[in-house]
Amino acid sequence: MAGHRQLEVVWFKRDLRVSDHAPLAEACARARSTGDQILGFYAIEPSVIRSPDFSGRHWAAAREALAELRQNLTRLGVPLAVRTGEVVALLERLRTHAAGRGTKLALWSHEETGNAVTYARDRAVRRWARTQSVEWNERTQTGVVRRLPSRDGWAAAWEGRMRAPISAVPDPSRGWTYVEPGELPTSAELQLAADPCPNRQNSGEAAARELLDSFLTHRGRNYSGEMSSPRTAANACSRLSVPLALGTISLRTVVQSAHARMGELQAAREVGAPSDGYPVGSVRSFIARLHWHCHFMQKLEDEPRIETQSFVSAFDGLRAADLTGDRVERLAAWAAGRTGYPLIDACMRSLRTTGWINFRMRAMLMSFASYDLWLPWRESGLELARLFTDYEPGIHWSQVQMQSGTTGINTLRMYAPLKQSLDQDPSGEFIRRWVPELAAVPEVYIHEPGRMTAEAEQSFGCEIGRDYPRPVVDHKEAVRQAREKFSEITKRPEHRAETQSVLRMHGSRKRSGSQASEARRTKQTRRAASDTFDDQLELGL
Repeated sequence: MAGHRQLEVVWFKRDLRVSDHAPLAEACARARSTGDQILGFYAIEPSVIRSPDFSGRHWAAAREALAELRQNLTRLGVPLAVRTGEVVALLERLRTHAAGRGTKLALWSHEETGNAVTYARDRAVRRWARTQSVEWNERTQTGVVRRLPSRDGWAAAWEGRMRAPISAVPDPSRGWTYVEPGELPTSAELQLAADPCPNRQNSGEAAARELLDSFLTHRGRNYSGEMSSPRTAANACSRLSVPLALGTISLRTVVQSAHARMGELQAAREVGAPSDGYPVGSVRSFIARLHWHCHFMQKLEDEPRIETQSFVSAFDGLRAADLTGDRVERLAAWAAGRTGYPLIDACMRSLRTTGWINFRMRAMLMSFASYDLWLPWRESGLELARLFTDYEPGIHWSQVQMQSGTTGINTLRMYAPLKQSLDQDPSGEFIRRWVPELAAVPEVYIHEPGRMTAEAEQSFGCEIGRDYPRPVVDHKEAVRQAREKFSEITKRPEHRAETQSVLRMHGSRKRSGSQASEARRTKQTRRAASDTFDDQLELGL
């Protein structure tokens, strides 16, 4: 082993790709220049997979992506070692093993904005690396900025990162073969709870590229007009939220591809070339939503506590965290899609089967849980986190609080289930698909099946209260009570002071480096929140 001075270890986390992977590219380049060797490393961490926000469908998607990653790395001569255990212990074992062969370890990875468990994990790795004199090279992969002093100038920094050159797939390197690759265990082997998701989308790198190409060539033609309805969004949306969450495609790749496509369409329009029917506006709308991706992740990076605590502390006691009595039943009914509100139930059942639902319906589900059912946002948020195959902690918890009214800086949006049903699924097509007990119910009753007479129930084969539940709450009365409770808190003097603090830390900035007054910033932030609330990408990009 003489001459093998250093082992370059690339630690894969939620960046399961070989394209535009700076740590991999740089580690391979250094290994080739020094004659050293390289090893890919992935840890299945018990603390992560036992977290309350993790589920079997998350591992199924990661496992699928890892299998493809291993194949791609093999073509580059880089073995991927997969181990089950906590990262620090696994890295120390690897360091000791390498030291026994006269080899020093160097660690490469991307920065990550994750949940509290991975945040603590990364801090532990930092301490270990410092103690063992291990070089740890971290690289950025999103627009999230570590130790951000102020949001001023953040938008310009995001643009700069997105314009940076894409890291090419590295040339083949000399892999370190003195460890077994390790198996990719199934969810059952990891003793994860059964979590069937039969229509889960493919999560690999090749599928991600295909999704991007198909969206920018034809699927996204009617993006702006079809992204809000669950009937059309599954095809009209990019569906890139899953690969972005797993890191099987980089945000930079998506942003640059979208800009290239918009430039191509604009150039063709300027010279009067034949159009392929793809509106420039659809790409422009998509790009606008890409800007919000890291905006929400930055909130969790800056203030990790918002995963479990309200942005505004006065709201922590608004909905008692202990679920007792009928609220336990309400949570169960909501999670199972048995609330008696057809569109709510159809969306939840679709989500359970596919792992994805479009943004407006996500907002409606969270709004209903928060205002109608008066459920603590942490509990309903965890249920959704486990169901979303595109769960991204930074975006998720920011949006969960935004939809439940606890940010202090966003307008309360209490979605009316009946209005949404009439607007987004007027004929009941989506409802009938996912709530089969209502399949024979005609359009006149599909949005409010409880209005059927006994004769109609018998005629259409759906008895309300037996085959399909009656509404668990009265929407109008529930939101009336919710508004009163919120109004009582927002009138307190201390609420305004805390709200201003939230604005200063987390509010969006319209212009980088702006010296706008606090009043202008407040106005801009509230307008931005209002304008984008209903049609943001959140996770369902």
